[in-house]
Amino acid sequence: MKKWLTVLLGILLVAVLAACTADENAGEEGGSEDGEESTSEDSSVLRMNNGAEPTSLDPPIGFDAASWNVLNNLMEGMTRLSQEHEPEEATAENIEVSEDGTEYTFTIREDAKWSNGDDVTAEDFEFAWKRLLDPETASAAAFLGYFIEGGEDFNNGEGSADEVMVEAVNDKELHVTLTAPTNYFLNIISNPAFFPINKEVAEDNEEWFTEAESFVGNGPFSLTEWEHDNEMVLEKNEEYWDAETVQLEEVHFAMVDDSNTEYQLYDSGDLDNSEIPSDLADELLESDEVTIEDQAGTQFYRFNVEEEPFQNEKIRKAFALAVNQEDIVSYVTKMGEEPARGFVSPGFKDANGNDFREESGALVQYDAEEAKQLLEEGMEEEGYDELPEVTLSYNTDDTNKSIAETMQEMYSKNLGVDVTLENTEWNVFLEDQKALEHQFSRSSFLADYADPINFLESFTTDSSMNRTGWANEEYDNLIAQAKEETDEEQRFQHMYEAEQILFEEMPIFPIHFYNQVFLQKDNVDGIVRHPVGYLELKWATKE
Repeated sequence: MKKWLTVLLGILLVAVLAACTADENAGEEGGSEDGEESTSEDSSVLRMNNGAEPTSLDPPIGFDAASWNVLNNLMEGMTRLSQEHEPEEATAENIEVSEDGTEYTFTIREDAKWSNGDDVTAEDFEFAWKRLLDPETASAAAFLGYFIEGGEDFNNGEGSADEVMVEAVNDKELHVTLTAPTNYFLNIISNPAFFPINKEVAEDNEEWFTEAESFVGNGPFSLTEWEHDNEMVLEKNEEYWDAETVQLEEVHFAMVDDSNTEYQLYDSGDLDNSEIPSDLADELLESDEVTIEDQAGTQFYRFNVEEEPFQNEKIRKAFALAVNQEDIVSYVTKMGEEPARGFVSPGFKDANGNDFREESGALVQYDAEEAKQLLEEGMEEEGYDELPEVTLSYNTDDTNKSIAETMQEMYSKNLGVDVTLENTEWNVFLEDQKALEHQFSRSSFLADYADPINFLESFTTDSSMNRTGWANEEYDNLIAQAKEETDEEQRFQHMYEAEQILFEEMPIFPIHFYNQVFLQKDNVDGIVRHPVGYLELKWATKE
């Protein structure tokens, strides 16, 4: 049982007000030779690795962990997740909710400022939230705004911006109307996709978010340096309404996509945090500097059902059942992850207090014999004498490479199929996946907010997160019903049925559920890694 999510969801259900991976020299400045640990002259400078260049610092576009790590510390929404992972007032100093739970009135703090000194206004939020939903923005996160009345129609081209029920009543008051009561709405809007945008700055420069010199934020830190694909430097934002809480003077983000290089930088004192390379797991997991925390998310693989041979359900299932997830977490990743037998991760309680994952059950299990049989049946259905060539794609990362190579061996052994591997850098990989240019590709999902519907809504027909070409009308209807259902027991029943359909047709299959395992220097404290959410440095300290 994961107590963090049990507590959070309990709060969300009782009261509304309580609710998608560089350069090896990056980060080497200040390093020392011969492995001797160096110390920064300024103890208030935190040095971390972001793993990759952010996809974008445009809030509705940077919808992935590499962007969130930075965005969540440069900007802030109406709510922010607390140190206890609960949404609390942030840019908003007061939030009022109507008796029927469908209308929200946010009052913005008088001292809420942009990093350039401008006041943060309700118009900035209206501009940003409608831009998120604007079809011309083409945001992968737009579906998060479908809870707002008129949001889905506008995003689908069936409505206008004026029909989106987000209104700046005056400079400091924003009124929002939802399609139905949504107990976790305050959690949803803590997501970076709902961060405000300085309307005047954005209208003056559409590329305001692409360089440090033009970036304007409203969060705990400001972006002062950005050497693309190498390093970003953040400094404490003195214009931030809660600047007194922020103890760090600077945060340096390196962009190293190799965990061994990252660890070497950590070991030499050039980084304050590091992942553990899988080949050093047995040695380092016993270190006093290791911290393991929960994370709501799933590593999985997508089939492109519009490309041969994965238009065939039995062939998809064969490739899924031929992978031994237990062996992957035990001998490849080696970080104590839980093998995934479904898509929704553990930790979400239904109306009866049952864990969603336990209640939904094991929907995919390694079975080499059945996999072989399914492949033969699928090939017969398609009239294949030989299986079309299969290419497995993944984004550049040493762990991703190891998993892909292991799967390649499993397919050769269990199915007698030779699979080709290809890797590309994150931004290229992501765009190709969105365009359905991959046949079979690696993916990851990190929850955007604390509810199972967030996992399952990704695979509705029109979802920008689907990226498989798969569509099922019954599945779509179940997700729609779950979003509108106010009876919690019935809402969860819709979601249980939907996950069953997802694995009956198998457009995806999971590998493992995520956790957060990292090394951290003893003089660093207060970094918050939300199980559902984002890296948080507002409360971080370094002695």
